[in-house]
This record gives sequence, C-alpha cells and structure tokens, in this order.
Amino acid sequence: MPQSLLTTAVVTILLTTGVPSMADATTTPATTTPAADTSASASADQDDSRGVVAATSAHVDAVGHWGRTEAGLVTVNSGARLAIRFTGHTLRGLFDTSGITNPPQIYVSIDGRPPVRHVVDADQIDFTPTPLAGTTHTAVLTVKDVDEHANRWVPPLRSGLVVTGFRLDAHGHLLGQPPRSGPRIEFYGDSITQGVKALGNVAGPDGSDGTATYSFRAGQQLGARVSQIGFGRQGIIRTGNGNVPPAPESLGWNFQGSPARPFHPDAVVVNQGTNDAQYDSAQFRPAYLGYLRQLRAANPTAWIFAMRPFGGAHGADIAEAVRELADDRVVYVDTTGWLDATDYTDTVHPTVAGHQKAADRLVPLLRDALGC
Repeated sequence: MPQSLLTTAVVTILLTTGVPSMADATTTPATTTPAADTSASASADQDDSRGVVAATSAHVDAVGHWGRTEAGLVTVNSGARLAIRFTGHTLRGLFDTSGITNPPQIYVSIDGRPPVRHVVDADQIDFTPTPLAGTTHTAVLTVKDVDEHANRWVPPLRSGLVVTGFRLDAHGHLLGQPPRSGPRIEFYGDSITQGVKALGNVAGPDGSDGTATYSFRAGQQLGARVSQIGFGRQGIIRTGNGNVPPAPESLGWNFQGSPARPFHPDAVVVNQGTNDAQYDSAQFRPAYLGYLRQLRAANPTAWIFAMRPFGGAHGADIAEAVRELADDRVVYVDTTGWLDATDYTDTVHPTVAGHQKAADRLVPLLRDALGC
C-alpha cells in the first residue's frame, strides 16, 4: 500500500443529542486484534456490498475535516466523527496503521450505549466482542485525540486516523442515514479546542479528549453538526505542533495537499491568540483581522464569533479587529470571568468541568444568533 495512504485518520458521528458525552462515560480500553480530500463521497460499487464496506460509502456520515485517499478516509482532528446504520450482529473497524507512529484514540458508541475507548494500533478492531441482539443498529465513531507531538500535516503522516472501512456480518450491509437537521457550527482553535490535557495534566492522547471540549459540548447542547478544528500550539502567527502551519495557512485544508470539503456553517467560532502571546499588538492585530477576512470570504453568510481566549491573551486586539471589520455578523465574545484558576489542569488547558462552564456561557450566544 502506498506510503501516502498511511497518513490518514477517520472517525464516525451519529448526529443525535441522545449520544452520551464521551468524557462523562465510564470507558475502558478495548482489546484490539491485529488484522492477519474531506469527503463522505459515494463509492457506488461498495454501497450494497456484503460483509466489508468502504469508509467512502455514501452511507457513512462524516462530519469534520476528512481527507479522502486510496486507503479510505483520513482525519488529523480530535472530535471528527463518522456514523453508520447497519444490519447484522457484529461490527469491526478497519484501519490503515502502517506508518503511524503515534496511535490515535477513538470512542465507539453502538445503539446509543456508553462509548468505549479504543487505541487504534491495529488494522482491525472488534467493536462487538459480544454479538448484538436485533438486526438493525447504529454506530458512532468519534476521534478522542490525535497526538499533536508527531507529524500530522505533511504526508506521509505519523499521527492521524485512517479508516478504510467496516466489516459486518457476511450478509450485513449499511443502511441510509436519516435526514440531517440542526445548525452547522465550525470551531477553529488551538490545543484548547483540540481538548489537550482536558482529562488531566498528561501530554498526549491519554490526557486529551476532543469530546470534552467547550466546542463539542456546545454543539451537543444545540443539537448541531459540528466541525471541530483544533491544533496544539497553533496561533494566528505561530506554527502548531506536528508541522501544522499557522491558522491562516491551514484554513481550508484537511492536511497538506488535501483540500477540505466546504462545510457551509451557519456559524464559525474562533478561539485563537493564546499561542501568540509572544507577539506584540502591531504584529498580532493585523494578522487576526486578516484571518477574520479569510473566514468571511470562505463563509459569506455565516455568523462569526471571535472569542477572547480564556486566559485573556490579545483580548483587546481581537475586540479592536472586530470593530475595525465593521461587520454586523462578526461578534466579539468577551470571556472575562468565564473560568477561574480552579478550572484548569495546568495554567492553560481547561478541565472537563472548565470546558463545560465555557460551553454553558457560549451556548446562549449561539442560540440567540442562530434561533435554535
């Protein structure tokens, strides 16, 4: 298999507010059994295939940034999701782990049950060690974390999730998805939006959780389809970990060479600036203003919410950039007082409870604007 196919990551989402919050569930590592460009586009010859179905099937609902390669669907973003409906009693996930040195972690929830954590370090993982009762089921695969400390931008990727497909019963098949509803919200940010250290002051996937973030939880509360794009260490000017470029350069891409499919959000939320504290206002403010203009050009009718970083970095510059833009649908979100010192696992990254507090403050603003 070409090495470029080893650079991918995939996750599934079931778009229902009834799915339990991942970080609040009791999760246990699953036993994995080694096997002997953003798109959920159709692979027509696979739609009705029996047994093994491709990740690129039109019946796989993919939300977030997903690149499409010969191997399947690839994501480098925590919080990316895939959802399927299927018939049968068993389900296995099929992955391409060749070349991935820092395995991602995912959550899988079947039929709305509490999600189970899996480390994707094998090409096949059994999601149903106990066969399912009944014949029609749903499954949600959500990326818990993609390790920020290895290359996840320039192919061949060393960190990311590559989903090649799913193995069902011999006579099982995928079913069509129900109609989609709810607002569409896209979040752009740094390690805080990624969910780094949300579970504790531990670096890497063990301490991080994209489903614990203010962004993921705000989306749940609003019943929204959420695209969550967060990169550790990234800023408006500063490059991110894992060879990720600054926010203006990464906008519109899944990873290098893979254009992101348009999401057409109703709202875009930006939480950037924390990692640009080393730059003065004369450098940061015009760069941030330019980024807002990029976002507006890409999303002509969307609401844009420019958040003051929780720690306050460049808050005044962000507020001034919003004023200078003079766009009635670009809003400055003053987060002063949202979190206190007890809401962080370190001095930068919110705890699960801290993320929830932020979500609870953000949701009314989004609801008022979107009318949902």
